[in-house]
Amino acid sequence: MLENYKYFPVITLTGPRQSGKTTLIREVFKDLSYYSMENIDNQDFASNDPIGFLNQDHQGMILDEVQNTPHLMSYIQGIVDEHPERRFILSGSAQFSLMNSITQSLAGRSAVLELLPLSLNEIKDSLPNQSADSLIFNGFYPAIHAGKNVSKLFYPAYTKTYLERDVRQLLQIKDMRAFQVFLRLCAGRIGSLFNSSELSNEVGVAVNTIKSWLSLLQASYIVTLLPPYFENSRKRLTKTPKLYFYDTGLAAYLLSIENEQQLAHDKMRGHLFENMVVMEFVKNAYNKGKSGNLSFYRDSNGNEIDLLVAKGGSYTAIEIKSAQTYNSEFEKGLKSASPELESKIAEKAIIYAGDYENTAAKIKLLNFKNMQNLM
Repeated sequence: MLENYKYFPVITLTGPRQSGKTTLIREVFKDLSYYSMENIDNQDFASNDPIGFLNQDHQGMILDEVQNTPHLMSYIQGIVDEHPERRFILSGSAQFSLMNSITQSLAGRSAVLELLPLSLNEIKDSLPNQSADSLIFNGFYPAIHAGKNVSKLFYPAYTKTYLERDVRQLLQIKDMRAFQVFLRLCAGRIGSLFNSSELSNEVGVAVNTIKSWLSLLQASYIVTLLPPYFENSRKRLTKTPKLYFYDTGLAAYLLSIENEQQLAHDKMRGHLFENMVVMEFVKNAYNKGKSGNLSFYRDSNGNEIDLLVAKGGSYTAIEIKSAQTYNSEFEKGLKSASPELESKIAEKAIIYAGDYENTAAKIKLLNFKNMQNLM
């Protein structure tokens, strides 16, 4: 973020609600004045006299939840063009509306960064005392790990707030019950290929509605799609992405999982564990300002590699298992790649919940808490 600060007059930080954006920008940019654009007085000032509002501080300013005042973007453009030394730090949770304003008015002037919930590395001091089930169930929002809230209270409130604010504002959905069903059905499809027609039949709405709702979930940092690896060869590979949630705690809540003990025996546990691991690599990419380096492999015969991480011109191939005991069958998928992909794989690994590790083998075996060794 600080490197971007040197070269861009505007930094835009987006991400899900409660992911710590405000805390981060106020800590990093202590010398800049802070203004929350959810404050009615600030909104009124910015609406009635936008230039006067933006000229309050000639060094620059932090504008939090700036999607509430999108008209300011064009004025910021004029100011930074005339005064390139000024710095504006913008943040917001509504990615769709915020990014639309950025691309229209601040293209080329703003670095766009995304802050997701905490990564395992960011809570590493407490990791030795937490099991996989505990991490999955509690999720990774800062308030929970700071002891300011608990998962059983946080996620119901988060879902209600999300449904009432983001959904109603962006799409004006009339049948909220159908949307809630859709949201829970998505949670039941974690790690599976996303089939809009199938969901359309189950929810009872048109396919185009399902696609629109999916776009909303993506724009609101609820779900993300992992694209398939595609190679230009005769071997037919899937072209359909897989669905994951940005946070496992929210997904567990939507699956009506009420505690860690229930999770341990739930049929979705393996999918949620896979979700947690995949999201660690997503967070690592976002924290480095990268994107597009992750995919999965599946051919027409059902052979699959859970995760491919692109590094330069090669790949790290990863199989993800929630078991605590190693089984040689775990390696099956890693040995099923097409010749073309196999020639590009530089490293293979299995990430699982067991304690035994072997990093010297041809296929590495790692406990999930040490997966950063592959990043």
